[in-house]
Amino acid sequence: MKRILALAAACLMLAACTTTNVRSAADLPTAPPQNARVLIVQPDIELKLLTASGLLEPRADWTASAKVNMQAAVETVLKDKSHELTVLDPNTAMDGREGQVLRLNGAVGNSILAYGMIGAGLPSKSGFDWTLGDGAQLLAVKYNSDYALFIYGRGSYSSGGRVAMMIGAAALGVSIPMGSQQAFASLVELKTGKVVWFNQAIAGPTADMRSPEGAKLLTEALLKGLPL
Repeated sequence: MKRILALAAACLMLAACTTTNVRSAADLPTAPPQNARVLIVQPDIELKLLTASGLLEPRADWTASAKVNMQAAVETVLKDKSHELTVLDPNTAMDGREGQVLRLNGAVGNSILAYGMIGAGLPSKSGFDWTLGDGAQLLAVKYNSDYALFIYGRGSYSSGGRVAMMIGAAALGVSIPMGSQQAFASLVELKTGKVVWFNQAIAGPTADMRSPEGAKLLTEALLKGLPL
């Protein structure tokens, strides 16, 4: 029994810290000029419950809480910056080309994770070179902004039954996947659509975005080094 508990504790310790992975364009200036106009797109978050049977059940309540908590944390981190900030609720802007640009950010970000940070990369890419395309200029014009900051998060949390299964399986030397959460932030130059800065954060157990305190920890890690 002691061995099982020790193994479970070790698993939790390994996941205790929030880890990050930053990329930026090679020609990125030290920082956008003072008083740059920055569009803060409210976080795109989806959270689910990982059941004992391995099914993922969407949790609208967790998702709603996480969106509010992460947005509040972002505004806290950026409140002392010398830039002009505008907040965009994506729920009001999902139609037409504007919505296409907002959805494209998620697709590009996931491609960066798959090919620019984890995988072997793409033969057509040299260094960190990703863009949302010319359509980003639409956001620049409509919201009178120079840059846009996007935050995207996905994750699951294990049910009590799933945790119990993990402990039981550990006694047999079997590993059972548990819930995990990750987020990424991207800073986009709207004139060109270029992704000039990108950071991925894999959340530790204290960085639970369902709570204000956890969202604050995750956001501070996610935006550490943000050139604003």
